[in-house]
Amino acid sequence: MDEKESLRREIRRRKRDAAYEELRTQSNDLTRRLLRHPRVRDARCLMLYASLPDEVDTARLIRLLHGVGKRVLLPVVTGPGEMALRTYEGEDHTREGAFHILEPTGDDFTRYDAIDVAIIPGMAFDPAGNRLGRGKGYYDRFLPKVRQSYKIGVCYGFQMVERVPVGDLDQPMDEVVFSK
Repeated sequence: MDEKESLRREIRRRKRDAAYEELRTQSNDLTRRLLRHPRVRDARCLMLYASLPDEVDTARLIRLLHGVGKRVLLPVVTGPGEMALRTYEGEDHTREGAFHILEPTGDDFTRYDAIDVAIIPGMAFDPAGNRLGRGKGYYDRFLPKVRQSYKIGVCYGFQMVERVPVGDLDQPMDEVVFSK
């Protein structure tokens, strides 16, 4: 087993061991912190993600940012290892997509240079901003398109590690916001 897969297994174990209520509390805290973050506050267009059950919950953050008039973009899976962005227009304009995640139903958004901030999930992050994904490469292939965006990785505190093994395709974050 390689170093990345070993770290993924360890993080999965930590997630299983974490109490649901504690993770919910940490997700709410991270939402508050992100809403106060100067880059998020000043952004007009943000890329987020619709969270999987074991990720920092972004549902409230998405609704709040959309509610104050910011353009919120969410990924949609378009093929194996491939994703596109679509504008979130509210829950009435979503459908269940890949991995049982709600995806916006509108047109693809391709003006990547308009994205001020990209909030990105990961299995693990390190203090240098290196990110370990789930191993399918969706974000590694997509992130070069938003190179100019300020990238914020978000995770629970137990997902921060001393060093994430880095490969040629891995894209570092500009900052990582994690729960304490």
